[in-house]
Amino acid sequence: MHTISIEGFSFHGMLREGTMDLFHQLESIRYRYGLQAVGIWNGFLASTEDAYLAKVRQALDEKAMTVPSLACDWCAVWADDEAEREKQHQNALANIKAAKALGAKSLRIDWGIQQDTITDEELAFIAKRYNEYCRLAEDFGCVVGPENHFGASRDPELMLRMVEAVNHPSYKLLLHVQRWISGRDTADERLAPHAAHVHVNAETLTAEKLQSMTAAGYAGGWGIEHGAGSDEYRVTQEQLDAVKLVLGASPALK
Repeated sequence: MHTISIEGFSFHGMLREGTMDLFHQLESIRYRYGLQAVGIWNGFLASTEDAYLAKVRQALDEKAMTVPSLACDWCAVWADDEAEREKQHQNALANIKAAKALGAKSLRIDWGIQQDTITDEELAFIAKRYNEYCRLAEDFGCVVGPENHFGASRDPELMLRMVEAVNHPSYKLLLHVQRWISGRDTADERLAPHAAHVHVNAETLTAEKLQSMTAAGYAGGWGIEHGAGSDEYRVTQEQLDAVKLVLGASPALK
């Protein structure tokens, strides 16, 4: 049985307009779309304080919802400015705490490399920092890693090089299907064994892609993410219908 989640960024337009908060989003995903899995985007987290996180966890538990992925911005590992790097590190630690409180199974923290290449210094620093994050996350059954959605992380060769450099079983990827700057014909499948969660949409998840990634070793869930930014309820429903069709969804789908 395939697990489908709706990713929080799919409603970033409503967040910007002030017409949706995280609690509203959970209600919508559970009762409008009938799903029990949500990929939380930390843009929707109003706080990482214990009292707020406890309220979110209560809302998740009341709806029997799971969090296969907590995708975090503003806490990338690398920044050229040392002070900014430390600021993002502290934010990453706060989001690791949030992942534990919310029961997230994976945590997306990006490399932070804006250009399409990476230096040896950057790679060594990033690998060491991820190793630290992985040790923290494994204590509560979570994995940590980047998403291939900007800069050097869209290079599959560099992604595989980082897997080797981090060398920790809790280092896993949030794989954004087909978002690569090279090797697009094989990159998803090459990285599939290292992925904890994926982002897909109606255009990228085909029957052929489902078969090839599964054959390559991917066994996680399928997170629907789109960037429409407007009319998001309708667009999300259309995306969900298309993904369900590919996955052969059944009434027992979670």
